[in-house]
Amino acid sequence: MKTNQIRNELDTESSPYLKQHKDNPVHWQPWGEETFNLAKESKKPIMLSIGYASCHWCHVMAHESFENIDTAELMNNLYINIKVDREERPDVDSIYMTALAMMGQQGGWPLTMFLTPDGKPYWGGTYFPPTSRYGHPGFSDVLKAVSSLYHDQRDKVAANIEAILDGLAQQAKINPIINPNSQTMTEIDLTAEQSLSMIDFQNGGMTGAPKFPQPSFQEFLWRAYLRTNNKNFSDAVITSLTHMCQGGIYDHLGGGFARYSTDALWLTPHFEKMLYDNAQLIHLMTLVWQKTNLPLLKQRVRETIEWVLRELTLKAGGFAGTLDADSPDKEGHSQEGAFYVWDEIEIRRLLGNEFNMFKKFYDVSEEGNWEQKNILNRLRTIDLSDKHTENELTRCRELLFREREHRTRPGLDDKVLADWNGLMIGALSYAGVVFEEEVWIGAAKDAYEFIQKNLTAEKRLKHSYCSGSSKETDVLDDYACMIKGSLFLFQATGTQEYLSQAISWTQTADKYFWDQNGAGYFDSPSDAIGLIARTKTVFDNATPSGNGVMAENLARLYYLTGNQNYRNKAEILITSSATKTPNQGANMPSMMAGFEILENGLQVIIIAKNQDGDDLTKAAFSIGNPNLIHTKLSPNTKLPKNHPAFGKSQIEDQPTAYVCKGQTCSPPHTKASELIKDLAL
Repeated sequence: MKTNQIRNELDTESSPYLKQHKDNPVHWQPWGEETFNLAKESKKPIMLSIGYASCHWCHVMAHESFENIDTAELMNNLYINIKVDREERPDVDSIYMTALAMMGQQGGWPLTMFLTPDGKPYWGGTYFPPTSRYGHPGFSDVLKAVSSLYHDQRDKVAANIEAILDGLAQQAKINPIINPNSQTMTEIDLTAEQSLSMIDFQNGGMTGAPKFPQPSFQEFLWRAYLRTNNKNFSDAVITSLTHMCQGGIYDHLGGGFARYSTDALWLTPHFEKMLYDNAQLIHLMTLVWQKTNLPLLKQRVRETIEWVLRELTLKAGGFAGTLDADSPDKEGHSQEGAFYVWDEIEIRRLLGNEFNMFKKFYDVSEEGNWEQKNILNRLRTIDLSDKHTENELTRCRELLFREREHRTRPGLDDKVLADWNGLMIGALSYAGVVFEEEVWIGAAKDAYEFIQKNLTAEKRLKHSYCSGSSKETDVLDDYACMIKGSLFLFQATGTQEYLSQAISWTQTADKYFWDQNGAGYFDSPSDAIGLIARTKTVFDNATPSGNGVMAENLARLYYLTGNQNYRNKAEILITSSATKTPNQGANMPSMMAGFEILENGLQVIIIAKNQDGDDLTKAAFSIGNPNLIHTKLSPNTKLPKNHPAFGKSQIEDQPTAYVCKGQTCSPPHTKASELIKDLAL
């Protein structure tokens, strides 16, 4: 493409986020080699904008700047402009978000980065208003100043780039440490104890605002409770989940949790709903319910899964990624939360005689609780009421839900992402067994089959699928989360295919992502094209890190197969990561979970014909042990020779269970009551 023929090229893209910008007067280009060649030919720097479809501030900046003719002309004259969907290219997002942090800036989206024509970052930020406000310079001023910096101060730019590239290289460098004793459960317990100082014991979550659900961190605390029986841990988790479940962050009519709360009370969310948050919360609530039997958690698990199956399950298969925060209000203006909030008069008209009761429980008032509107929540009546009252409230919610269905819905980003689908496959599989819901397990199977059919090429996964096509990109999280989902499906069904596929994907991850000169898995594969660096992530964010999930996977595979190589790699990964980032266990809870599974894995092997032995499976899952490794075998299936239960068989042709800890297995159990008693020891 010649520079005098540049136009907005996003109409050729499949990503819903990129399509949102196809009519901008900005000459947006997709990420790729052709675009970088264009930048080199034009001798212009690159303005890289990264966001996602449900991002509220991305919409704001688009409306203020990218739809503005004058701003667009300035962008087109000074830069080659690239637009990236962070969900479609998390590898690109990770590199430049890390680079921004190295510049001393706080990250977030939209991410606005300025690059040399070969993709090296020299300046950046996030949201910029059109004119100076909020303590931010105006975007037009930034465009001019940063262009001048590139053209007039090349030495300074080169020095900045060298420091950033060196920082990226050092960030990814993890030296291999082979010392299985360098990490202990005692140290993890101490880290968990210290983490309690960050907890808001009144409202749940971390102290202050905004509040994020942080499911992997909450599971870290829950695991500490199960190990130590320290009530402070259970109080922290139960308080957090209860307030999330009753707060405005939860959609009380349709189910599902928003991404985070802007306040300290869980009242006011950013209204976008993400597949990954809800997958992790389903799993966490299921684990906590198993020990507490709290009706609220069981109800929220069911409602959230019903929402996922109703609104995120695509006709073609797989789960969509996100629902937008914004939608048209009554006047047709796009507003954050418009689909979810209510005027008091609307609710009064719809509920009639039931209005006063509903108003009391759901914090409804004429003045509203957010921008003169009402976000439904039960933070003032946080405990469930009697059965009759709750049934009446359910009927009221159903009336409001049906009325809300007539509103214009928020946009659905219908990309299918392998990593997020893997998280939901695992959550549905586990919850399906615990709550005896075959439909949930069936939905997990369907999503798995969709990934196999549409996001797999030979032994490689593809990260995203949209509008009938998939992108030729894979990232570590795809393998980590799909392996995890496969292992949970194997535990739920006993189908050998899921275990075999998990092993195959692990081999692929080892081949293309493992650092052959150090330790840990890179975020991008060794044959990735067009990236200035390969990052490594060990800290959990909104999603668990790929390295942390791989630690869990390797630990489970070690127990399931008896293959010592899995244990060796898990030990190197965990100890090397912990040594690289000492005293940071609370920031990498999935890695710590991998260590606990490796140390305290609890195997239950059930030998039974066909559908027999379900009572033993139910007993195994009923204890709520997150370190459970459940295997169901037919009598003719043999375990590997180095498995501790190798050679074990049925007793008198009855379904038979064995409990194995380390290399020692229990006597056979044919009754569920006996198995539960053994598991409780």
